[in-house]
Amino acid sequence: MTPSVRLKQLPARYAISRLESAEPIPDWADGPGFVSISRTDDELSIVCVQDRVPVAVKQDRDWLCFKLQGPFAFDETGIVLSVVRPLSENGLGVFVVSTFDGDHLLVKASDGVRAAALLENAGHTLL
Repeated sequence: MTPSVRLKQLPARYAISRLESAEPIPDWADGPGFVSISRTDDELSIVCVQDRVPVAVKQDRDWLCFKLQGPFAFDETGIVLSVVRPLSENGLGVFVVSTFDGDHLLVKASDGVRAAALLENAGHTLL
């Protein structure tokens, strides 16, 4: 059985930014709204409200962010898959960030209306 998830759209548009892996975390990254910072050997990725990201920074803009209303137990399976599958199967790109207490789904703003309809048709609730 596919889980039914409640999703809350966060205000603002988001950007996914890429910096070099050795760069320090910039001051502009922190602030109101959802923020995710990930560092690997290859890059430093930052997701935050797009209005804070300087123009010179490599970025992909105009993402909507939906918070999956949890928390979900770590051993609960199929949560993220249940929201990604209907979007992916219909050709929509997604960006997912997981935190200790939950997950955040980002879709391009241009796909927002279609994504909402697909999620609702899959049995999810948008708050």
